[in-house]
Amino acid sequence: MPGPLSGIRVLDLTRVLAGPYATMVLADLGAEVIKIEMPGRGDDSRDVGPFYKGESAYFMSVNRGKKSVTVNAKTPEGAEIVRRLAAVCDVMIENFRPGTVARFGLDYDSIKQINPRIVYASISGFGQTGPYTGRPAYDAIVQGMSGIATITGLPGHPPVRVGSSMADLSSALFGVIGILSALCVRERTGRGQHIDLAMLDSMVALLENAIVRYVVEGAVPSAVGSRHPSFTPFQFFKAKDRYISVAIGNESLWERFCRTIGRPDLLDDADFKTNALRTEHHDALEPILAEVFARRTADEWVGLFEEAGIPAGPINTIADVVNDPHINERGMIIEMVHTAAGKLKVAGSPINLSENKIESGRPAPVLGEHTEEVLAGLLGMKSEVIAQLRESNVI
Repeated sequence: MPGPLSGIRVLDLTRVLAGPYATMVLADLGAEVIKIEMPGRGDDSRDVGPFYKGESAYFMSVNRGKKSVTVNAKTPEGAEIVRRLAAVCDVMIENFRPGTVARFGLDYDSIKQINPRIVYASISGFGQTGPYTGRPAYDAIVQGMSGIATITGLPGHPPVRVGSSMADLSSALFGVIGILSALCVRERTGRGQHIDLAMLDSMVALLENAIVRYVVEGAVPSAVGSRHPSFTPFQFFKAKDRYISVAIGNESLWERFCRTIGRPDLLDDADFKTNALRTEHHDALEPILAEVFARRTADEWVGLFEEAGIPAGPINTIADVVNDPHINERGMIIEMVHTAAGKLKVAGSPINLSENKIESGRPAPVLGEHTEEVLAGLLGMKSEVIAQLRESNVI
């Protein structure tokens, strides 16, 4: 079966991470993604390491399955090419600072005049409206402004950035959800629409219970290390050789946990009778459990907990993840064959559909790899016109 988005064509004016990750997900789902890049330079992330055989592995990891077309959209001729492409696309997505694409006549209001069915997504740091709208943004800025950095890390220590670029990635995924929703609406109405997606909004949406804890309790949530602020024990512990994670989410699990670790006496301790009491007295419980966990290796504990039906797992390094048999059997580490760099392992798509195969193994393009193919095949440009545009540095 073809991909679920087979037949959907996406015009991709994005760069670096938030936008490219969104369009990569659409490509994995079967959409034809035409990535517009600046001639001679391309997406900024092509200059970001690590490099593999002269190619940016960073770029390759978030741009698989796309077609690269080099067009200088800052020139009148280049902007016109982009508009012609937009006229034959279903989706257009950009992640420039608000107001930037309007200078070249490539904003939603301009594009919908030539293609009223277009689903147009704008991903920016702070959205198209509001007092912060004109500010530049990167992931670290937004993580800080969203508050997540203040609830990440160890108590009493400086704020910590989450190790993955969560502001970029969350806005990318919310962007895909918005695009798919707008495509569904278009099926009913025949009309496209504009999606205004902000990195800051996306991170606020992912704050989970931190906001309600503040609203309900009045206290400002802060970093609590690896433990959960509402469940105890629900955190990382150091085993004899490395760390493991244990999650006790109800009283039945607590009883099984205490018996499995050889401490049934904890069940009779008045301070630990309920989850609320254990959370209140976590400072007293943690050192008791730390002493117990230090007696066995992580694998020994995980085996015992698995047998008892208690949620637990090792704290893996990235090397562990890449070589994990379960992760590999699930197809989450895939090998692409890049045109210039050859074979490279990257993370695959986590989406598994019973009727439609997700094509996440198609490689990222080299710069301008599909320029002539798209301009000639999709826009019907003659070879001499393409040559003239190339000579003029428009493409």
